[in-house]
Order: sequence, then structure tokens, then C-alpha cells
Amino acid sequence: MASWAVYMIETQSETLYTGVSTDVARRFAEHASGGKKCARYLRGKHPLTLVWHHAGLSKELALKVEYRIKRLPRAMKDRIVSGQITLFEAFPDLVLTQS
Repeated sequence: MASWAVYMIETQSETLYTGVSTDVARRFAEHASGGKKCARYLRGKHPLTLVWHHAGLSKELALKVEYRIKRLPRAMKDRIVSGQITLFEAFPDLVLTQS
């Protein structure tokens, strides 16, 4: 079973994009290339910076965490990116275990 990760990318205009992947480095390269596999939201918003990721999740849990992060206020996302708060602290109701 593949290990999944949740990641956040910051755009040139300082917006954050959240996604999931089994290979964050490959997925970031796809986004950064601006090609067909780049997320529509990120097109034209280069340069991009991978600012945070958390690996070792099941696919189901990664998708749940992605959904929850996307709904957080920017200040909370910034606290996660800076390491001031962990996913365990942000989402204590989710069981964030290694898969």
C-alpha cells in the first residue's frame, strides 16, 4: 500500500494551494512545469514554492486532511506551515497515524 502525503504550495502572489500525492517531489515538479499536469489553479502563478508537507498517511486520511486544511483560515494554515502547530493539534478528532 502506497504512503500518501498532504502538501502546500505557495504561489508568487502568496496564496496557498493544498494537494495530496504519493510522490510530493514528482507532483511539485508537475505543478512547477506549468504543463498539462499542473493544477489549473496554479497556472500562471509561478514561481511556486513547496512550503510544507506531511507524509505517511493512508489515501483516505490524506484526502480528509486535505479537505480540512482547505477550509482553514489563512492564519491557521500559516501556523501549520511554520511548525507552530502540528496536524495532530489542528485536527485532534482525526486519527493521524502512520500507514
